[in-house]
Amino acid sequence: MTTLLWVFIIASFVVAFAGLIYPVIPSVLFLFIGYMIYGFGFSFEPLTWTFWVWQSVFLIFLFGVDYVVTRATVDKRGGSERAKWGATIGLIAGPFIFPLVGVLIFPFIFAFLAELTLGKTTREAWSIGVGTVLAFLGSTLLKVIGMTMMIILFFIYV
Repeated sequence: MTTLLWVFIIASFVVAFAGLIYPVIPSVLFLFIGYMIYGFGFSFEPLTWTFWVWQSVFLIFLFGVDYVVTRATVDKRGGSERAKWGATIGLIAGPFIFPLVGVLIFPFIFAFLAELTLGKTTREAWSIGVGTVLAFLGSTLLKVIGMTMMIILFFIYV
């Protein structure tokens, strides 16, 4: 039974990282599912209040990183709200249209087209589209670091 519980815990962590490629998968939720499996399957005793405080800090960080990085990058390149929405829609739809590469291509295409519809030059729209891809890659890297730290913290406590 112990082995099976650990398989489920590790599987939930793997699914959490898959959420970085497929944004419709709630990554952080699957980390917490792993913690709950441990708590109910073994014991919540090692998961003290300080563990939950640290996890909450990382949770806030992970939720904020997408918003802040995307806004800052697209704003710096002169992007509009329409480009931000286009990139978001592309980020959600892209992996389902073309797995793996769709998550990079479609935010770019949607932001690019959104800016063209607002009368921006092709060069400006291209720059903003590239900015959305850079923002996604940057925020994904930060989320990988944050989620890895959350898991390391989990193993330190247990």
